[in-house]
Amino acid sequence: MSSNRGLVIGGTAVAGGIGYYLYRAGGNPKVAEREAERDVTKLRGGAAGTKDEAKAEFKLHAEEVGQKLDSALEKAKAETHKLDAKLENYRATAEKKIDEYTKEAGKELHTAVDTFDKKVTETAAKSKGYFSSWFGGK
Repeated sequence: MSSNRGLVIGGTAVAGGIGYYLYRAGGNPKVAEREAERDVTKLRGGAAGTKDEAKAEFKLHAEEVGQKLDSALEKAKAETHKLDAKLENYRATAEKKIDEYTKEAGKELHTAVDTFDKKVTETAAKSKGYFSSWFGGK
């Protein structure tokens, strides 16, 4: 009977310890594992403990840096997408303006050609009248 009670108490202590480290790590099991390893090495003490503690500390900080780097990359991607959208908007606006200016220039060109054609026609008509008067025309 006492062995069952010991298992229950031991199991409860282990479950409580796991819950404690998960709570401190914000639910991240890798960080909880690193913190638990760090605490175990502190309890062991000695030179070997400091080496293991340094490894655990390094791993913990490396994971935190990795998470921050991932977050920064996501922010950079979001900013890049915003910039791409702005550039696309500028391109579309410029294309629209170019089309407007092309149409306007085309209209002005047609007007100039029509004016030139009218003057040539009028001048030709005057010249025809002038030359035909030489040869007996009216």
